[in-house]
Amino acid sequence: MIKPRILLIEGKRTDHPSFAAGLTKKGYLVESVPSGTAALSQLDNVVPNLVVVDASSMRTNGKRICQSLHQKQPTLPLILVIDQNSDPNDNYGADTILVLPFTMQKLINRIRHLLPIQNDCGLMAGPIMLDVKEKRAVIDDKQVQLTPRLAVILKILIEHAGEVVDRKAMFSEAWETDYTDDTRSLDVHMSWLRQAIEENPRRPVYIKTVRGSGYRLDVEKAGKARTKKK
Repeated sequence: MIKPRILLIEGKRTDHPSFAAGLTKKGYLVESVPSGTAALSQLDNVVPNLVVVDASSMRTNGKRICQSLHQKQPTLPLILVIDQNSDPNDNYGADTILVLPFTMQKLINRIRHLLPIQNDCGLMAGPIMLDVKEKRAVIDDKQVQLTPRLAVILKILIEHAGEVVDRKAMFSEAWETDYTDDTRSLDVHMSWLRQAIEENPRRPVYIKTVRGSGYRLDVEKAGKARTKKK
């Protein structure tokens, strides 16, 4: 499997931790450069899969760097790291803004959202990403490990996002059985899946129950609701 290549732009402040070691430990190929100028030169040689601009480590807002990178490579995914004194509403074309302090796992989750899954077993619907092979789901900043059965159920929902999936049909596929007279196990597993991916399982915004029919993954309306909330 080819490792994703990340271009990390960060200064050399002694009071500011580097992200390079953490990203390398997670399996990424990391090329670290100290400035936007060096990053633009690097793009002449190798185009990375994603760029992380740690503006806070360079005592800048990152505006010039982000704009220059997008001018040279408009489709290149870009994460901008800023400190608490910067305005998070000024993204300067970055795909994601992260305000310090945050955990390394939060950065990894954002990277996984912007990069294609490398094992060709990835499915995505709205903000929900499922790695079928690893049985791992990523929703915004949250990453959860699923049981094999829950991964299958989420896979079915993603493949039919926006559609009502009949309870008996889903049970038959997930349990690999023709016996569908008792689907209570599906309801229990659906409750567990909501606990895994919903912010409030009692008021789910993604997995909706359609009475008398089945379940629906409602990522479009959920996405609009989350945007308004922000």
